[in-house]
Amino acid sequence: MTSSLNTAFSKTLSSFEEVHHGVLAAAGSGLGDFIKKTGGDADRVFGSCGVDPAIMERPTHSLSLTNYCRLMEEAAIDSQNGNFGLHYGKQFQPQNLGLIGYIGLSSPTLGDALSNVAKDFHWHQHDTLTRFVKRENQWHFEYQVRHGAITRRRQDAELSMGMILNIIRSALGSKWTPQEVNFEHYRPEQAHEHEKVFGAAVWFEQPCNSIVLSEKDLMRPMPGYEPVLLTVMRETIRRLNRHNVPQSFPERVRAIIRIMLPQDDFSLEKISEKMAMTPWSLQRRLKEENVTFLTLIDSVRKEMAIDYMKQPHLTISDITFMLGYSEVCALSRAFRRWFGVSPRAWRKNYASNAKA
Repeated sequence: MTSSLNTAFSKTLSSFEEVHHGVLAAAGSGLGDFIKKTGGDADRVFGSCGVDPAIMERPTHSLSLTNYCRLMEEAAIDSQNGNFGLHYGKQFQPQNLGLIGYIGLSSPTLGDALSNVAKDFHWHQHDTLTRFVKRENQWHFEYQVRHGAITRRRQDAELSMGMILNIIRSALGSKWTPQEVNFEHYRPEQAHEHEKVFGAAVWFEQPCNSIVLSEKDLMRPMPGYEPVLLTVMRETIRRLNRHNVPQSFPERVRAIIRIMLPQDDFSLEKISEKMAMTPWSLQRRLKEENVTFLTLIDSVRKEMAIDYMKQPHLTISDITFMLGYSEVCALSRAFRRWFGVSPRAWRKNYASNAKA
């Protein structure tokens, strides 16, 4: 092994016996400093999310995925930088990602690196879908948080695509650009920055977050190929997950609801199909947890509505569609039930309070 990889290996294994319960803290490497660099108050952000910043100094410690995603969203608000995750991901080097980063870097080729990262990512971050798949003549690295309690996850998605971009560029060079990049969230106001960072067409409101590359790029050797390190890192990340506690059944249903709400064929039957269950079985399981399918839909819509309404460039009609309603009046009725006011009145009140 090279001396640099030896050093990384020692640091990574220094806290090997920690229990992993969400996302490994290496995913927040340098976060406090970056918040300060972008004009935010790191102590305030970490405090509001109930996270001890010292956790970020130990790559094999972990924090809950809900707190991690909240950290990114609160950092964007506190620093008044809507593209916080995009910029944080741009500067996030693969070696700072800890075990999963070195799994990519120590693989033999770029194709192997992306395949290995996709296969092992669920050990690094729970309740997350990652796939490296071929579609026609292109390869897609796909990423999607599937935790029912997380509705605000734009910053995490943009950060994660930036991390994958830098793994690819470690083999293909800093000027390499993807075929295209896709995000599942709405188009933000400063979307031109995304195309500048990725150097490619960027599409929003897509089924999944993904970065797309051509097959000819996959045979490029990884400059840090170390077969022994790769084996040890893959074994280590699995052992950290010995005490993983999966999310509850209602949270799993919420996650699928969140993904499928904007689709035209959203229904109990489609949700059941995604979970490989009959509609009756799904409702029975939820009843055992003292919750109903309609209650889950309503709670997901309410949380998503709050997030979307804070984005001034999204129209009420846009939000209506994104929440799976067929017409604006249905959204208005829901808002009066949730908050006692119309969507426009809610947005006006929020804007007034934000300026105060």
